[in-house]
Amino acid sequence: MNELRYWAVVPAAGVGKRMDSVIPKQYLNLLGRQVITYALKVLMEYPLIHGVVVILDNNDQWWPTVAKKFKYTKPLLCVFGGTARCYSVLNGLKALQGEGGHGLASPSDWIIVHDAVRPCLTGMDLNLLISKISSDPIGGILAIPVRDTLKQADSAGQILLTVDRKQIWHALTPQMFRLGMLSDAIQSALSRKLLINDEAEAIEAAGLMAHLVEGRADNIKITYPEDLALAEFLLKKQLYNL
Repeated sequence: MNELRYWAVVPAAGVGKRMDSVIPKQYLNLLGRQVITYALKVLMEYPLIHGVVVILDNNDQWWPTVAKKFKYTKPLLCVFGGTARCYSVLNGLKALQGEGGHGLASPSDWIIVHDAVRPCLTGMDLNLLISKISSDPIGGILAIPVRDTLKQADSAGQILLTVDRKQIWHALTPQMFRLGMLSDAIQSALSRKLLINDEAEAIEAAGLMAHLVEGRADNIKITYPEDLALAEFLLKKQLYNL
């Protein structure tokens, strides 16, 4: 029986227009380090992960600075992304598969996709996802149940109805699926002109059902300027175990 292998894929090709910054959000300063380095550190330090693929924008000017300072404890590949997240992730998967399938990874290897702009991921949550999903035939994602009351609105911003939140979850990353299955699902969705938002949506579009693993609510995504201050607060709490 072949050993289970795990690879991390980190999409970092976004420009972060909603941050109102000339510097992409993954490279903004957070407690003296670039945002992306927090996610990379957790993934690099996790024993089961064999290597990491970082997906960059074609015009990225900031990665070389990170690359010089960051300490790599295992293989790290860099590839260029596409016009949307799904294309970028697919490029990362192709890099692992190699030409003619003769790459670093095999179709049965697990792929762990994590946003570069989620700096508060803990090793505990990563371990929870891997321990819960490694024996699953499909895969799964970290997520949290929706806590707030949800409203559906019309185009004029008026409330149409209140959404029943009992079975609604907020999707997070990492998201974990087999390399071959995820690659096929993304390519199938794109061939049908479906622009998917995350890896789980590609799996859904293929008619498969992924599992939800409840993670920590502090695994936030930096999208708006105020998220940086929140991430700083959360990282300090994690550091001092408050």
